Amino acid sequence: MHRRLALRLVLCFTALAATACSGPGPRSYTVTQEQLQEVVARRFPQHYPVAGLLSLDLQAPVLRLLPQTNQINATMVAELSGNALKRSYSGGLDVDFSLRYEPSDHTLRAHQIHINALMLNDLPPALADMLQTYAPALAEKTLDEVTLHQLRDKDLALAQGAGLQPGQLTVTDRGLVMELVPVPKPQP
Repeated sequence: MHRRLALRLVLCFTALAATACSGPGPRSYTVTQEQLQEVVARRFPQHYPVAGLLSLDLQAPVLRLLPQTNQINATMVAELSGNALKRSYSGGLDVDFSLRYEPSDHTLRAHQIHINALMLNDLPPALADMLQTYAPALAEKTLDEVTLHQLRDKDLALAQGAGLQPGQLTVTDRGLVMELVPVPKPQP
């Protein structure tokens, strides 16, 4: 599974680099929702400490594209535990986020994460009220930027050889569109 996706990404960058070398033409590639789901699922389960008191464990999300806001929605099974609690609580987390490419380490990152809902079953009323008040801000701070995928140097070699790198990421009905843009020249 991982090899097939890596091969698709290599072929994507190879095709884009070849197009770029041969003159004007499309310099973008669409990653389908299914392909994106596959990439993201490999990064889970994840464990996030929250304010040193709690621990939020997340399972692989189900993704939904939100082209109208250029974001992605993710719903996932969540479990909250920690020293401040007498037991763990299971439920779900619903978030929206934007995507960006970080050229310094070739990563695709979720950022501008917005918590829509953190729903946990069987919470005592006082704890439920406290979580509704403080959890979204704490979770957004804890989940500031999440690395979803890292491209390897060899995946980018041909595109970089053509002086290109991934640029803007746009969420569409068809999937995530990655543009290839010229690598910025170093400033003297």
